[in-house]
Amino acid sequence: MEWTFTIEELPKVAQSFWAQYGAQQIFTLEGAMGAGKTTFVKALCAAKGVEDTTASPTFSIINQYNYRTNDGVTRNIYHLDLYRLRDEEEAIGAGVEDTLYQEGAICFVEWPDIIQELLPADTIRLQLTVLPDQRRQLRVS
Repeated sequence: MEWTFTIEELPKVAQSFWAQYGAQQIFTLEGAMGAGKTTFVKALCAAKGVEDTTASPTFSIINQYNYRTNDGVTRNIYHLDLYRLRDEEEAIGAGVEDTLYQEGAICFVEWPDIIQELLPADTIRLQLTVLPDQRRQLRVS
C-alpha cells in the first residue's frame, strides 16, 4: 500500500490508513529526520479521537495517549522514539518491550533498528519519504 500526500491531505490519509490497518497493533516508522514521522503519528492519533496533546517522544522515549473505541472502551496508543537509545538492553530497561506486548494497545516505533528482535512477526513497517516537491510518500510493507 502507498500514499502520496501534502500536509493538508494528512487527515484524509490518516482515516484511509486506519480503514486499511485498523486491526493491526505494532507499526514501525522509518525515514530521515524531518520526513514527518511524528507528524504522521499526530494525525493518526487525531483520527482515533485522541484528545491529549501529542508531541515527539524524543526525550521521554515513550509517550502514551488514550482514545475510546466505538464501544466506549479506553485503549492506549504508544509512540516510541528510540533514536537516543544505544541498544536493545537499554530499550528493554526503558519499558519498550512492555508497550509492544500490551494487549489491545497500538504502538508506533520510530527508529526501530535496535529492537528488531523484539518486534512481533506481524509488525507493519512504514517508510516515510520526502519527495522533491515536499509532498510525503508513505509506503507500507
